[in-house]
Amino acid sequence: MKVKQIAIFLENKSGRLADISHTLAANAINIRALSLADTADFGILRLVVSETEKAQQVLKSAGFTVGITEVLAVEVPDKPGALDLVLQVVSKAGLNVEYMYAFTRKSGETGMLLFRFDDQERAIKAFQDAGCKLLSDEEVHAL
Repeated sequence: MKVKQIAIFLENKSGRLADISHTLAANAINIRALSLADTADFGILRLVVSETEKAQQVLKSAGFTVGITEVLAVEVPDKPGALDLVLQVVSKAGLNVEYMYAFTRKSGETGMLLFRFDDQERAIKAFQDAGCKLLSDEEVHAL
C-alpha cells in the first residue's frame, strides 16, 4: 500500500537539479513522478523512481543528502472532479495532508495522487473504506 520515494535536500543554486537528473540518467533510473519545494536557503526534491534504493545510493555517492520516505498513491480517473472526490474522503476522515503531488498516467484515462499524511495507517483505512484504489510500490515503480 505504501510507495517509497526519495527526498533530496539541495542548495538553491544553479545547476543542482541538472546534476540530479544527470546522475539518475547516467545510471538508467527513470523518474516516475516528482515534486520540488523550496525555501530561501534550500529545496526538497521528492522523486518516485524506477529503482529507489539504487537512486539513493548513486545520489549519495554524488554528494547529495538523500532519504527514503513513504507516500500513498491513489489512482483516480483523469476527469473533472476526481481530485475533489479523493479530497472529500480526506476531509471526512479528518486527515492532515503534509504534502501531495500528482500526475496523469494517460490523458483522459488515469492519474495518480501521491500523499504524505501525518497518520498513514489511518489514511489507508479511510481510502479502503471509501473504495479508492491504492497502488502498491511495485505498481508505481513499474509504470
